[in-house]
Amino acid sequence: MSVNGVGILAAIIIGGLAGWLAEQFMHSQMGLFANIILGIIGAVVLNFILAAFGMAYTGWVAYLVIGFIGACLLIAAGRAVRG
Repeated sequence: MSVNGVGILAAIIIGGLAGWLAEQFMHSQMGLFANIILGIIGAVVLNFILAAFGMAYTGWVAYLVIGFIGACLLIAAGRAVRG
């Protein structure tokens, strides 16, 4: 089974790295589990949005970049909701 051309274990590792990078970039204080979740969910959500516009990317580098951007967007959305 694969997620955007990477395996499940690789998706967890890359998602964690993407979430951690987003945490550092956005100056947020979260734990490892939240980093992994934000990275993976950010990548999946942003890939879905990009696919709706006819763009699709596969591979671990694209997954990392898209996960980072998606996680940053999720952190920003969370901040906006919390006020």
